[in-house]
Amino acid sequence: MDAMYTAEALATGAGRNGHAAVKGSDLDFALAIPKEMGGSGEGANPEQLFAAGYAACFHSALQAVARSQKVELGDSAVGARVGIDKQGQGFQLAVELEVSIPAQDRATAQQLADAAGISRSTLHTIEHGGAGVRWEKITAVAEALGLEMRFVPKEA
Repeated sequence: MDAMYTAEALATGAGRNGHAAVKGSDLDFALAIPKEMGGSGEGANPEQLFAAGYAACFHSALQAVARSQKVELGDSAVGARVGIDKQGQGFQLAVELEVSIPAQDRATAQQLADAAGISRSTLHTIEHGGAGVRWEKITAVAEALGLEMRFVPKEA
């Protein structure tokens, strides 16, 4: 793959209880295991970072779909919840997205969210070229990575 952009981060110290810095940005912070997992909770954790990045990327995909369909999003928002739990000897992540598009009715908002899930913007990093790739392929990739993904439409 010829990358348009490559982010570079360095984690040091004790892994999830260490330190992380992202080259070329102002992201430089302490990492801490969440209190719910027996840690201090006095720092960021990978699940928080994944949730923020996923929400931002999905929101961009949603905006691209809306532009292509000439639909007004208004004051839209995308929230992501990333959960972590034990699975066998390892861990499993679950991702839940909440899409809010108050400018549209529920059916239109759901159609846009579904389309964003299969848009080239979302898929490009999962499967280079993305065109013609279906949501099922995202699900297959997510399952291979141990992710559970589902959309939760936000109530009006």
